[in-house]
Amino acid sequence: MTKDEFETLLVHGVYSADERSLGALTVPIYQTSTYRQGDIGILPEFDYSRSANPTRSALECQIALLEEGSAGYAFASGMAAITAIFLLFGSGDEILIPRDLYGGSYRLLDAHFKNFGLTWRIVDTTVSDGLDDEFSPNTKAILLESPTNPTLRVSDIEAVSGAAHRHGALVIVDNTFLSPYLQRPLTLGADIVVHSATKYIGGHNDVLAGLVVLRDAALAERFLMIQKSFGGVLGPFDSYLLIRGLKTLALRMDRETQNASAIARRLQKHPGVDRVFYPGLEDDSGYAINARQADGAGGLLSFELNERYSLPTFFAALEVITPAESLGSVESMACHPATMSHASLSSEMRAEMGISDRLIRLAIGIEGLSSLEDDLERALKAAKL
Repeated sequence: MTKDEFETLLVHGVYSADERSLGALTVPIYQTSTYRQGDIGILPEFDYSRSANPTRSALECQIALLEEGSAGYAFASGMAAITAIFLLFGSGDEILIPRDLYGGSYRLLDAHFKNFGLTWRIVDTTVSDGLDDEFSPNTKAILLESPTNPTLRVSDIEAVSGAAHRHGALVIVDNTFLSPYLQRPLTLGADIVVHSATKYIGGHNDVLAGLVVLRDAALAERFLMIQKSFGGVLGPFDSYLLIRGLKTLALRMDRETQNASAIARRLQKHPGVDRVFYPGLEDDSGYAINARQADGAGGLLSFELNERYSLPTFFAALEVITPAESLGSVESMACHPATMSHASLSSEMRAEMGISDRLIRLAIGIEGLSSLEDDLERALKAAKL
């Protein structure tokens, strides 16, 4: 679809004022757990809200259209969504994961799913040459983050999908950082897309949610049974908040990307910054691939603070940017991955993933650019030893 069509779909979704809702222009919040049934033995469209709810269904249909998939599913959190995906696999199956996978996803595999015989192996997904050699007969899927969390490495989704499909494996892409506005992995060959919708899709730090979209209709039917059985579904009010958040996704992502790009370029020149990670920079290793498969680099960047600057003082001196363990909201946030998002990993594992103790992740919001730049400059000045 064109950019104009996409932006219109964000606002109008798949919902139209129907007789059920008295012509309401906003999707109603169907705050109910069950429904009156008619003829016994004839299953209605809605019978129990764990199986389906009209508000959630409107959201699920909309995210499926936005990601250009066959079906969408909404969950109570991003981790509930990825847990449901892992339930597609069984004992003896192997999943390939990127080097710097989100700490929560890694913990889920390492601390829980390994107890059920599901194995995982770290591979460099940013290098497509030789990736075929990483697949074994037991490899059933490869999980990508592109860009990754928190060093923003970019993988060639089309090339990885080709390699995976040659070996009969599924491709799962965590599209949280770019959202369907900037990147649609299913059109590049991926099989499953997952979002922590808490982040850019919700966009206002007021909801926990996860979304999954599948490309293949048969696989989607399997996944529907997992959603119904697992039961970690999104409630109607939170579904309404995501539908509302989607209406401004394009506006927010454009502003956040503009702000992040300017800040990344400014930080590159600062003596207190050793390295900036942002795929929107021309000298970034993932720039060319990201430019080819996405419509922007997004609002997230990371940088390594020079050892001559105090990390605690930098965070304490921030006034506009909030130290917090999240991203994707209208407010800008600063995260220290070693003690926040990836604190559950050992120092050895973080080192293997390329996450240094001096790495800072910035989730840039929609504030005025000069306010953000002044805040960072003030914090860096205060942190100089």
